[in-house]
Amino acid sequence: MTPDGLRATVARLAAGAGIMEVTSVRRLSGGRNNRVYHVTSAAGDFLLKAYYRSPADQRDRLGAEFAFSRFAWDRGIRCIPEPVICDADRRLGLYAFVDGSRLRPGEVDTTHVDQAWAFVGAVNRHRHAAEGLPPASEACFSLVEHVATVDTRVQRLEAISGQRRVDAAARAFVADELVPLWRRTAHRVLRAARDRHGLMARTLPAAERCLSPSDFGFHNVLSRRDGQLVFHDFEYAGWDDPAKLVADFFCQVQIPVSATYLEAVRTRVIEDLELPAWHRERTELLMPVLRLKWCCIALNDFVGEDSRRRRFATGAAATAVHKHAQLATARHVLSGVTELAG
Repeated sequence: MTPDGLRATVARLAAGAGIMEVTSVRRLSGGRNNRVYHVTSAAGDFLLKAYYRSPADQRDRLGAEFAFSRFAWDRGIRCIPEPVICDADRRLGLYAFVDGSRLRPGEVDTTHVDQAWAFVGAVNRHRHAAEGLPPASEACFSLVEHVATVDTRVQRLEAISGQRRVDAAARAFVADELVPLWRRTAHRVLRAARDRHGLMARTLPAAERCLSPSDFGFHNVLSRRDGQLVFHDFEYAGWDDPAKLVADFFCQVQIPVSATYLEAVRTRVIEDLELPAWHRERTELLMPVLRLKWCCIALNDFVGEDSRRRRFATGAAATAVHKHAQLATARHVLSGVTELAG
């Protein structure tokens, strides 16, 4: 779409929300899955997201994000960008623009962690009214499902086919290090599910599931000048396993969160659930599984569909330098799993 065509499309979308006189639409950098734009108008500034979809990836990113955002906003939760209007056919979402800065690795402290889980708690106080929200992306409600989901990701990486030296290095890493550790970890978790009289194999009942922002961590946060955080990027949000929500928060790799906060966060999440000891053990069992999942995620650009999604969002294919950085991240994550798995 030409710049003039895009501006006209955005103007029509904005007019549907009573926003007139769109004056500029400027592409922003930083999106990994979608294209993002800064929209200025007589009514103020907005953020436009153009969401990725392909025949091989039919996830409704716009539907998930806009529904979750509207659900939270309508219940008075203001630590998110206001959802303004969306166009499902063109896969466009318009949100209030947030003037804030990104957190840096090493900058996360107790006040940030408290704000993050206050946000999760505020959303889940209204969970009784959220029957219409979908399951989160890759939602899993049993240990067996979690293992199967990660196994699928590992199998995809076994098919890395690029011809660069870094692709060969990634293939060797997957075959020699990732796959053997994954098999040991999966075996240990599935054995634990069997050995406790079937209790750990139990499917999580609906009453013990949570509303999850998904992909939840400080890589999806903006900090305002007054220190208040704004949480964004809910394209994978929905109903999920509390253990996965906790583990993902500590496993995401861009803005690491110290493990010193793990016990306090886990207690905060499970204290109101039935069988809290069971939930605690599930979280412990799932931590190495989900660390290995994040190891796989770090290698996304070595896989065809994920590479195409990056090209849609950024306009460029993954470079050899970027792939080397991904491989280094995956190695780092794997070393942490080795310590956990023993």
